[in-house]
Amino acid sequence: MKRTATAHWSGDLKAGGGTLTSTSGVLSETPYSFHTRFEDGKGTNPEELLAAAHAGCFSMALSAQLMQAGLTAESIDTVCTITLDKDATGFGITESHLELHARVPGATQEAFDQAVHNAKTGCPVSKLYNTNITLTAKLESSGRTAAS
Repeated sequence: MKRTATAHWSGDLKAGGGTLTSTSGVLSETPYSFHTRFEDGKGTNPEELLAAAHAGCFSMALSAQLMQAGLTAESIDTVCTITLDKDATGFGITESHLELHARVPGATQEAFDQAVHNAKTGCPVSKLYNTNITLTAKLESSGRTAAS
């Protein structure tokens, strides 16, 4: 399975802006910019999207782990906070913090803790932070093409 999204950007970092679009249509030319990333502009930003992806993926993974333990959650509410920090080498995502509140009738603390641990380590988005990143690049200008 593969999922695709596109980003378009025009202009410089601070005055420029762009849009994000996903093939599902959930994102459809959704604006993002320096202001939506580092200030409080209207639109989204990569860290917000990563937080949503991690919270959603973890919640689904926990549901699966509970099912394997013969349990069904009444509710799973996960908040994910992505931290973007700057150091001497530039900006980097330094943490993805998950905060979970769940109601699972009949669950013991031990069974719940095991399911949470398994979901945290087994969630595909959790694994993303240690993934192989591949890249194909194409520069188009003046009739020439450069690829890396």
